[in-house]
Amino acid sequence: MTKADGSGAVAAPRRGGPRRRRVRPAVPLPLLLPGAVALVFLLLPLVALLVRAPWSSLPSLLTSTEVWQALQLSLICATAATAVSLVLGVPLAWLLARTEFPGRGFVRALVTLPLVLPPVVGGVALLLALGRNGVVGQWLDAWFGITLPFTTAGVVVAESFVAMPFLVISVEGTLRAADPRYEEAATTLGASRFTAFRRVTLPLIAPGIAAGAVLAWARALGEFGATITFAGNFPGRTQTMPLAVYLALQNDPDAAIALSLVLLTVSIAVLGALRDRWMTAS
Repeated sequence: MTKADGSGAVAAPRRGGPRRRRVRPAVPLPLLLPGAVALVFLLLPLVALLVRAPWSSLPSLLTSTEVWQALQLSLICATAATAVSLVLGVPLAWLLARTEFPGRGFVRALVTLPLVLPPVVGGVALLLALGRNGVVGQWLDAWFGITLPFTTAGVVVAESFVAMPFLVISVEGTLRAADPRYEEAATTLGASRFTAFRRVTLPLIAPGIAAGAVLAWARALGEFGATITFAGNFPGRTQTMPLAVYLALQNDPDAAIALSLVLLTVSIAVLGALRDRWMTAS
């Protein structure tokens, strides 16, 4: 309450009283127990991988010829697949976000289909499309002598097929969040649509492109089903790290664990790179 002094002035109310401490509501037991079980279920296999890892022989395992070939091939192919995804996926994301055309929703659904399609089915589809007797592959072989299945280029194609949707979705979301009036202002000043995209839009959506590229690279690095179906499992040519893990698990479990640790480290690094995008507490 405010009080008036002898001169009739009104005194200001007192401030600085005791602050109320925020009381956190109790967590209901029916939610706490299943949540704890889910957390243990997700973390236990990763902990087991770390516990059973051959730490003493890890350097020698990672530097062996077979493991090093798989590591090197995986890094090269994943990077190449990410480059293909950038060159083709960013324009596709721009078309989906900035243009209107009949069937755009259907096209977007087709673009995201590889996200839910079983990778082995994707590999079979690639064989039917780009194989030596495929719908397009037969013409590539007859006209240009290009054969993609069971080659290193086939690995890049398979990884691009499963990784590109991650980049397209990320870039499209960033484009929809960006204000299109900047592009419109650039075009009214005489810039062409492509110049506005290159000089205005790309700098605005660069964080989204970087996040999508990291996701695509990580997805390509861990691809298994489409790669083994379309490109096979030939050491030094098409055997990437996931394929090497599968093969080593039958003959050399320690090497399989070592390669798994590499893939786990990459996954953690990806989460760390995207922590501001996905892991910021509200």
